[in-house]
Amino acid sequence: MAANTGQTGPNDAWLATFTEAVIEPDLPIIDPHHHLWLRNGYLYLLPELATDMASGHNVIATVYAECHSMYRADGPTAERSLGETEFVAGIAAMSDSGTFGSSLACAAMFGNVDMTLGGAVEPLLEQHITLSGGRFRGVRYSTGWDPAPEIHNVAPAAKMLADPRVREAVAVLDRMGLSLDLWLYHPQLDEVVELGAAFPNLTIILNHVGSPILGGPYRDKLDEVRRDWEAAIRRVAQCSNVFVKLGAVPMRRTGDKNIPPGSEEVAGAWRPYIEPCIEAFGADRSMFESNFPVQKRWTSYQVTWNAFKRIASGASDMEKSSLFAGAAAAAYRMDVR
Repeated sequence: MAANTGQTGPNDAWLATFTEAVIEPDLPIIDPHHHLWLRNGYLYLLPELATDMASGHNVIATVYAECHSMYRADGPTAERSLGETEFVAGIAAMSDSGTFGSSLACAAMFGNVDMTLGGAVEPLLEQHITLSGGRFRGVRYSTGWDPAPEIHNVAPAAKMLADPRVREAVAVLDRMGLSLDLWLYHPQLDEVVELGAAFPNLTIILNHVGSPILGGPYRDKLDEVRRDWEAAIRRVAQCSNVFVKLGAVPMRRTGDKNIPPGSEEVAGAWRPYIEPCIEAFGADRSMFESNFPVQKRWTSYQVTWNAFKRIASGASDMEKSSLFAGAAAAAYRMDVR
């Protein structure tokens, strides 16, 4: 694809060849899911994020999403993820200075702990909270697993959310008032239903619209995948403590692949997955997410948020306020003015 030819990361020069007018530039946005890293030679840190946030949209704050970035190089294995929290606290302090613009980057964050440690996660969580300067809101637990050999598994086994050790760690999060972000594949969505029912007071945030699998053995079953995914999304939405993030949606381009896609093309590709989520969860539990810099391999920050605004064009002002900022502020307990 032209976006990534010869690249290990996003092709910034390619994306810069296309810009468009910003839709509703005054609409406040909290970006609830982005990363920062130096990975495979591609740098995306505060200056790069600040440049994207300054591309025309009114991004007032962001939430940092754990991504195994800047872990400690040594020390006890269980404590190495504390390095990511220390790193994010430093980035947030830089942003708070105003040197990189008025947006509050990393105003909140969620990190990583080994959930199979069970109750032993509590002192680790306490350290994350302290080292974050109060920005630590919870943990992301990635349990994507599928029996098909063509699908990349990020979990060591199936049904990790039902593992007694993990349930014990989840109970600690619940008791401490922390949240739990989940990333898994669409055939696993009923595991979220079970967890949400078992911990009704725990705030759970489902990442990336529940990640429908469109490749591997599912490639020739896309209609079936979409039906199964949507039915499962509606079951998840019955858990009133679960929020959903709207982004990181698969996109198969129909336009000229030599130029970056515009927001109309992107919105058209994403609408079939985003609109059912909003309908099921309601605007107050649905939040648009950039998923940068991962999403930057295909679309610019400006186009990404324009696409979201096109999808939400028929929403009321109150619904837009929730979709673009309010739901994120509620899920991550943010008081951003």
